[in-house]
Amino acid sequence: MEKKAWTLNIGASAIARDRVGFRVWAPARDGLSVKTLSNGRWKETALNRDEGEYFAGIVEGVHEGDRYFYGFPDGSQYPDPASRFQPEGVHGPSAIVDASSFRWDDRGWRGVPLEDYILYELHVGTFTEAGTFFSVIPCLGYLKELGVTAVELMPVAQFPGTRNWGYDGVYPFAPQNSYGGPGGLRELVNACHREGLSVVLDVVYNHLGPEGNYLAKFGPYFTERYKTPWGDAINFDGPLSDGVRHYFVSNALYWITEFHIDALRIDAIHGIFDFSANHFLDELGEAVHRQGLALGRNIYVIPESDLNDVRVINPRRVGGYGLDAQWNDDFHHALHSLITGERSGYYQDFGRIEYLEKAFREGFVYSGRHSSFRKRRHGNSSKGRPACQFVVFSQNHDQVGNRAMGDRLSRHLSFEKLKLAATVVLLSPFIPLVFMGEEYGETAPFHYFVHHSDKGLIEAVRKGRQEEFAGFDWQEGFPDPQAEETFLISKIRPEKHLTGKNGLLFEFYRSLIALRKEIRSLGLFSDKSRCIKIHGFTDKKVIYAEDCPEKKGIFCLFSFNEKPMKIDIVPPAGEWKKAFDTSLSCREGDGQKTAPPQIESDGSGIRIIVRPWSAVVYRLNNPEG
Repeated sequence: MEKKAWTLNIGASAIARDRVGFRVWAPARDGLSVKTLSNGRWKETALNRDEGEYFAGIVEGVHEGDRYFYGFPDGSQYPDPASRFQPEGVHGPSAIVDASSFRWDDRGWRGVPLEDYILYELHVGTFTEAGTFFSVIPCLGYLKELGVTAVELMPVAQFPGTRNWGYDGVYPFAPQNSYGGPGGLRELVNACHREGLSVVLDVVYNHLGPEGNYLAKFGPYFTERYKTPWGDAINFDGPLSDGVRHYFVSNALYWITEFHIDALRIDAIHGIFDFSANHFLDELGEAVHRQGLALGRNIYVIPESDLNDVRVINPRRVGGYGLDAQWNDDFHHALHSLITGERSGYYQDFGRIEYLEKAFREGFVYSGRHSSFRKRRHGNSSKGRPACQFVVFSQNHDQVGNRAMGDRLSRHLSFEKLKLAATVVLLSPFIPLVFMGEEYGETAPFHYFVHHSDKGLIEAVRKGRQEEFAGFDWQEGFPDPQAEETFLISKIRPEKHLTGKNGLLFEFYRSLIALRKEIRSLGLFSDKSRCIKIHGFTDKKVIYAEDCPEKKGIFCLFSFNEKPMKIDIVPPAGEWKKAFDTSLSCREGDGQKTAPPQIESDGSGIRIIVRPWSAVVYRLNNPEG
C-alpha cells in the first residue's frame, strides 16, 4: 500500500519575522483571501489555488500575535480551521504564532517508557484555583512526591467561553486562551520534562463542539452517513475525505512536534467511523510512530474505546491498528460494582468476583459473551496481549463526572475500601491511572460544565444530561451545567493532602506507588515476568495473584468480603515476608504501621486470614532472578 508522507503544512506559518505563509483546505470554494490586522490596519490578500483542494499565499508585513480571518467571495469571514491561537474566543480572529520563538530546555528527553507509566489525569481549569497551564507548574513537585510518572491533560483545544471539560473544542490546533494559550502549554510541558514527567494530551477526533464550529464553511469535514451522541460525525471515508484525514493526522503530529507531547489519548474512538481499506486510526498511529522515531522520542497513541475490540492494539502485521494501549472500562466496571454494590446502567453486566478475575487475567471481561446492558454479545478476546497495553483506574473524569452529582468514591466508601480500590489498580500489571484528587480522598464533586452563549444550545445540553442519566438508579437531580457555580465547586484543593485523614490516604498512595516501582524494577508482577497466575475464590470474594513460580517473587490477595476470610494457597517454598497490608498500613486514626509477620512455605498448602475489604502483599526473601 502506498504510504502518505504527512507534513505540517496547514494554517499560518511564520517564514521570517514579518513574513507569514497561509494555507487552508477549501475544496468547494471558488476563491479565498486572508484578511490580516497589523499595526491597527486590516489588509486583504488573495490566496491562490494550491494542489487543487487548498488555497495558499504569503503575506508580508505581519508578525507573531497579529490577527487574521479567511475571507470568502460573499464577504463573510471566519477564523482559520487550523488556528494556533484564538485569543478572543471561538468567534474572534485567529492569531499568528511563531513556534520557533519558544526556547525548549528538554534536549535529550526521550520520554518515560510505556510500561513505566503511572498516569495522573487532571483538568487544567479545576486542578488549581487559577485554572491555567502556568498554575499547574508549581504543583509538579507534589506529583513527583506522589510518584506518578506521566501527567495526562484533559482536552485543551479552544472551546466556547472559559469553562468546559474540553470535549466541546472547535479549534483542534489552538490551546485554550483562558488556560494560557500556546505559550502556557509549552511552558507546562517544558516544566514536566524538567521533572522527568511525560505529558499525555487528550485529543478529540470523533466530533467537534457545536458553538464556534466553522469547519463546514471550508469543506466537507462532517458527514450525515453516521451519527455520534455528541454531534456530526467526522468525514473519514467519504468524498473529499483525504483532506479531512490530513487535517487530523497533521493535528496529532503538531502536538508531538511543536509541543513535545509524549503521548496522545484519543477520545472515544467508537465514534470514529471509517470503512475504507486503510482505517484512519491505522494511518494516524503509523504517522505518529514514524515521527517519534524521527524525533528520537518514545511517542505513544492510547485510545479510549468501548468496543472491546483487540484489533485496536493488535500489531499491524496481524491486521490490527498497531496502537500502543487503550483504556479498559471493563476493569473499572468490574472493580466499581464489587466495591460499591451498584448494579444499574452498564454496571448490571458486572458485580461478580469472577469478572474482576477475568479482567486481571485477560484485560477485557466481555470478549464475545452476551451483555445484558447492550442486549447482545459484546467484544472479542484480548487474551495474550501485554498488560502494558491496558490503562486501568478506579476513577476518571467520565466515571466521576458522568454521574448525576459528580460524586467521587470518597463520598461513599469507607477508608478501607478506598485503600483496597487503590491497591487493586496500582498493583495490577496494567498501566494505572489516578484521577486528580483521588490520592488524598478529595470530596469535591467533579461536575460536567459548559459555558455556551446560545440559549437554545444551553437547554439542549441540560436535556441531554437528563437523558444520559435515565438508565441509572440515581435519584438526585443534577446541577446546571451552564452555571458558573457548577464549575467552581468542582475545583480541587490538593493542600488537603497535608493533614488528617487526607494526609493518611496520600501517604498510603505514595507508599503504594513506591512499592509498585520497587517490585516492577525486579521484573516482578509485570509484563517482564510473562507468567502471572490469577485465581478467584468465588465463594469467598477473594482474588489471588501470584508471579510465576520460577520467579518466586510475590503474591497478592484482594478481599471484597465483609468478613475475615481464611484462604488456603500453595505458594512456592521459601520464607515469605508481608510487604504490604491495607488493613495495617496507614490506619485511619493514627496512621501507624504494624510490623509485618513472616510465613514459611515448604511448597505445600498454607492458610492466610485476609481481613474484610483489604489487600495483602507477600514477597519472598532473597527471590531468585
